[in-house]
Amino acid sequence: MIFVAIPGILILLALGSWQVQRMMWKNDTNAFRQARAQSEAIALPADVEDSDAMLFRPVWLEGQFQHEKELFLAARSYRSNPGYQVITPFERTDGTVILVNRGWIPLDRRDPASRAEGQIEGMVRIEGLLNTSVEPGWMTPDNVPDENFWYWLDMPSLSAQAGIAARDYLVDAGPAANPGGYPIGGQTILELRNSHVQYVVTWFAMALTLGAITILMLRGARRRAQQSGADTDS
Repeated sequence: MIFVAIPGILILLALGSWQVQRMMWKNDTNAFRQARAQSEAIALPADVEDSDAMLFRPVWLEGQFQHEKELFLAARSYRSNPGYQVITPFERTDGTVILVNRGWIPLDRRDPASRAEGQIEGMVRIEGLLNTSVEPGWMTPDNVPDENFWYWLDMPSLSAQAGIAARDYLVDAGPAANPGGYPIGGQTILELRNSHVQYVVTWFAMALTLGAITILMLRGARRRAQQSGADTDS
């Protein structure tokens, strides 16, 4: 038994320690993201060479929206309500065009006419966070460009659909309210899901349980051996 239990305990302790490291990394990453997102906004450079280095950095830009080229991120929720996120090309004063995630709309507001007040015209200044594409998970559906249904941020394809130069980043509009209430900005997900604490408890609890069972079995075996010896002597 002991030859099986000790390796098992060591493996469980190693798994628990690994989960602790993962938990600490995510805590540090989330704290960094929150701090960066609260820093002072800067003018978005004409060309961002390293988007990862500017991830979640507050930026501002001036120009006008090209509402006729709206794109829709499907399967997005807001306060448990299903809907879309609206991505709109934004032509800057220097002529460059950036995709802007303007925020969330309910399913019945996909038609721009149903939220005409929010289709801001003319020159505006917007603020938001720089964001990049994320590789889809194995359960994420394929994008359907022909129907303007996008389930994940495939930046080259989104740019091609909008007819603009491809970039590996976009700007998530901040929480400032739009006329008419839609889209609802501030949809950036800063927090990485951190459920490692339950795995830490699980692995260490299993190691403790296996250790306790092993000790009890060893004690039982020793008592039986002592009893057997006593019976032999008598």
